[in-house]
Amino acid sequence: MSRSNPFEAEQQETIAFLRGLEPCTQITTHGSHVFLYGERALKLKRALRYAYLDFSTPQKRLADCERELAINRRFTPRLYLGLRRITRAPDGALTLDGKGEVVDGVVEMRRFRDEDLFSRMVEEGRATPALVTRLAGVIAASHEKAEVASLGGADAFGRVLALNETALRASAPVAAERIEALCAGLRALRDRHGALLDARSARGCVRRCHGDLTLRNICLFEGEPALFDALEFDEGLATIDVLYDLAFPLMDLWRLGARDLANVLFNRYLDARDEGDGLPLLPLFMATRALVRAHVTAALAREAPERLAEAQGYFELAESLLAPRQPLLVALGGFSGSGKSTLSAHLASALGPAPGARIHATDRIRKALHGVAATDRLPPEAYAPEVSARVYAREREACAATLLAGHGCIAEAVFDRAQDRTAIEAVAQSAGVPFAGFWLEAPVEVLAQRIAGRSGDASDADEAVMRAQVARGNEGVGWTRLDAAQGVEALVGEVVCRIEAFAPK
Repeated sequence: MSRSNPFEAEQQETIAFLRGLEPCTQITTHGSHVFLYGERALKLKRALRYAYLDFSTPQKRLADCERELAINRRFTPRLYLGLRRITRAPDGALTLDGKGEVVDGVVEMRRFRDEDLFSRMVEEGRATPALVTRLAGVIAASHEKAEVASLGGADAFGRVLALNETALRASAPVAAERIEALCAGLRALRDRHGALLDARSARGCVRRCHGDLTLRNICLFEGEPALFDALEFDEGLATIDVLYDLAFPLMDLWRLGARDLANVLFNRYLDARDEGDGLPLLPLFMATRALVRAHVTAALAREAPERLAEAQGYFELAESLLAPRQPLLVALGGFSGSGKSTLSAHLASALGPAPGARIHATDRIRKALHGVAATDRLPPEAYAPEVSARVYAREREACAATLLAGHGCIAEAVFDRAQDRTAIEAVAQSAGVPFAGFWLEAPVEVLAQRIAGRSGDASDADEAVMRAQVARGNEGVGWTRLDAAQGVEALVGEVVCRIEAFAPK
């Protein structure tokens, strides 16, 4: 029992009862005790009170269980089975769903394997870009269905910051002067983007979201990514900008060193939802999410002192996320099979503000223009010259908008015509940001081998298309030439080395 929690004593009888129902495993989190029995789990709210939640009485805990059940069934209904009441029989014994006095409540859930938590999969290197792409679709769909809120914007986010500041000062994972400096930086950034926060609220971007979308609250359930344990105790903390909801898994992936996956989640989510105007807010949102975890983990460190270092790591991450990063435009050209998409995916997280560059690829733009999925094949007429001209123009418009938002981007296309290369360079010049163009080249046999090995790719180009490109030539490309036959890690290192002079980290 923690001396810092005066409410905990009253719940010891309930905890002992749940432990004794049958052999179980107990997991204690920041706000709950979870008891795992076979194929089910019972989740008990911990008897505690913080600045941002109050589970101090049985009545409050039972009411919160009811809210949790209703809210989470919106996300993954098959995972949430129902509400169970712990009651006291006439002889004083506790029982489940009896007729006596209600002592507490628990949420009953289907149990999933610990190894199916996204946090575990990322930590163990089992998460893949394909899986994260599916997760992006699940999150985007949840936001699409979420109820639009009438209140939000700069004032609402200011209240979020104030609440986190209070909790951070109380938990004090680092020296007070560092806390004050970082909180002042967050407030200044909120003030700078106040008009944007208000504008996004006005256009319906503030919705009743999950609210606590840490990777620990995402799992594989029945083979698909599932969101669970949504924030239920404070509607204000869960009624937020959709990008602030997305910022939690982005921050978690960034912290765990899975930055390429963070960039995949970022890009695939924005492919699904047009939220590009909110790009300037991502450093603010991701840093705030890191601070949430900093004060929550620091509070846990009172009972488990070894977690203080983890809390301090979250705080340091928040500091680094607020450090300015220069936006830039990188263009990758080359014939089909040269590895442009592979290089983009591995390069993007190293460019510009977190979570890395927005990738604008003509293959994906062409599919979106025709209203089909990125992996669906298009008929030959979708590649007519006039259609391709529209696709390249759309790519330039997307890059210009991203750069205007202060974010970095990658333009990915064949770029075998001089006029298209000149036009994309002009986008960077107009935006006043650095530009770097790279041409990937490899022997035709290597290109053909790569095309033959593709699966689930956005490109429709086959070997015949590639050989036609090679026959036309590339009109004297003046961009930096890269040996695309080498490994992607070497290519990334070469590109980063060449752009470091004007894109300091």
